Amino acid sequence: MKTFRIGQYHVTRIEEMLTPGFMPDFLFPDFESGIFDEHKLLSGARFWDEVSKKVMSSMHSWMIRDDRHTILVDTGCGNDKMRALPLFARFHQLHLPYLDRLLEAGVRPEDVNLVICTHLHVDHVGWNTKLVDGKWVPTFPNAKYIFSRREFEHWQSPAGQLSMPENMAVIADSVLPVIEAGQVEFINDGSKILEGLFFQDAIGHTAGHGLLKLESGRDAAIFPGDSLHQPMQVFRPDWNSRFCEMAEEARTTRRAVLDYCHDRNALLLPAHFGAPHGGYVRRHSAGYDFTPADDLVIAG
Repeated sequence: MKTFRIGQYHVTRIEEMLTPGFMPDFLFPDFESGIFDEHKLLSGARFWDEVSKKVMSSMHSWMIRDDRHTILVDTGCGNDKMRALPLFARFHQLHLPYLDRLLEAGVRPEDVNLVICTHLHVDHVGWNTKLVDGKWVPTFPNAKYIFSRREFEHWQSPAGQLSMPENMAVIADSVLPVIEAGQVEFINDGSKILEGLFFQDAIGHTAGHGLLKLESGRDAAIFPGDSLHQPMQVFRPDWNSRFCEMAEEARTTRRAVLDYCHDRNALLLPAHFGAPHGGYVRRHSAGYDFTPADDLVIAG
């Protein structure tokens, strides 16, 4: 269980699962295998599964805590969800100990104050709800759930529904129930959530995709959602995933994230990187470099 110190805040990764994900040439239409020769880091066991020839993919929440707040950023895939379509098969009918891992970090569901979703895809909203007596109810009964207004409206529109029809069941079981429970606040670009915690539009992966910036004293971290799926995109920021809806906007957003990491010396905390699940970015004349944050882990 990884915990990082960002000024007054502690940030802990709550694992749902860590498994081989996609073949890289499926995930990235522009993939070129020479990247493994150029950057040996990427073929190490943390980021690459040699047996399956797939990139390692983590599903997790980032938990942000201070003396008054317990915040979850994204909520993975969730248990008991019907995800039988081929695109979502590895998320189908899961029974994983995510809530036990949350408890290992000293947090019960009722202790969570805020749940913030960077976007509303299947692997970012699943634990928003749980199945109780055949009904989907909020997993975190005392939390305010924060969604981008632009992102929610995207999925309510015909264009959004056509962009990924498979995701509509996700909206039905993991988004609408918390809205119906009266626990949702919709926010816009530039919203201040707490002192030092800001939401910003990060358009491209979806039409309403967002990111979070956490700044406290001289420290900073950025939660880019799916602006980056894998560390190889640090070295190849022009590589979009096949799930990015708006190609040029996604590339622009990705470079802005990387530039912020360099300029602010901010810790990059993505949604799907393999261990240690975060790191630092340095810009140079030919592009960017990535350094995993192994040496920066502290006790929780």
